[in-house]
Amino acid sequence: MKLLVTGGLGFIGSNFIRHILKSRPDVRVTNIDNLSIGSNPANLKDIRGDPRYRFVKGDITNFKLVSRLVEDTDIAVNFAAETHVDRSIANPSSFVKSNLFGAYTVLEAARRNNPTVKMIQVSTDEVYGDILEGSFREDDPLKPSSPYASTKAAADMFVLAYHRTYGLDVTITRCTNNYGPYQHPEKLIPKTIIRARVNLSIPIYGKGEQVRDWIYVEDHCMALTHVIDNGKAGEVYNISAGNEMSNVKVVESILESLRKPRSLIQFVEDRPGHDIRYSLDSSKIKSELGWSPKYAFTEALGDTVEWYVKNELWWRKQASKKILQPTPWKLKW
Repeated sequence: MKLLVTGGLGFIGSNFIRHILKSRPDVRVTNIDNLSIGSNPANLKDIRGDPRYRFVKGDITNFKLVSRLVEDTDIAVNFAAETHVDRSIANPSSFVKSNLFGAYTVLEAARRNNPTVKMIQVSTDEVYGDILEGSFREDDPLKPSSPYASTKAAADMFVLAYHRTYGLDVTITRCTNNYGPYQHPEKLIPKTIIRARVNLSIPIYGKGEQVRDWIYVEDHCMALTHVIDNGKAGEVYNISAGNEMSNVKVVESILESLRKPRSLIQFVEDRPGHDIRYSLDSSKIKSELGWSPKYAFTEALGDTVEWYVKNELWWRKQASKKILQPTPWKLKW
């Protein structure tokens, strides 16, 4: 099986490549990544010598390059995206280019050069917006709140349109918040671990009552392999692990595991349009494709904390000056 992965030096993409090479001896992976924010060659340092793996430096908006790669591909998995909501609020333009035009480029390259290729569009639960009660199903309307989520929702619409109009074999996955090794330090869990390790305050937006459903990245990778094997063209699959928890509770759990005081928590001014709660119903992928999460939140979070403690050299090179500043956020009180 010839697999094209876009954005494979990012957090989820690199974990997926490592997972698929370990579990599928017959797979050949080509990874295209432009080495932008969130990409890190060190994420796949351990597999550089694997003859089944090839890295191509390039942008997925480069139509000629993507066309050439898609021509020799059985399955394309599109992870490539700008993902940080705060940065999308400050400057949406790069998100439009990467998330929307990037997905369009892959679709158009497939339509013109290899219309039989199977494409998995890795999306996000944020396209639905927030929900106070219950959980979103795949056929619920999209109501994104941030520029980031809007570009991902727009890409999803392109994917479905290319299936209906051109008959492309495309599938969309929408997953909840991931955590695990190799996640960029700007995200909540690694940022909390890193700042607590160096005894800096932990900034939390508002009162920290926003609820997210957390999934260990390895569970997400296994879900994607189920979609690759048995996912149906034109379908959307929600992926969640049922670990709904407020942001402040997640931070408290990390501080407890590191034996750090709760007094490190510092509530800061909330960001604009901050969604209150995300929740997905993933019964479809469980009943139709036979996937279910394997990792319990407490144990997997402990493993994640341990990974960051043992890999300080990795995050020291990734953490921006802002992440390691004493008080880089505007205080709420």
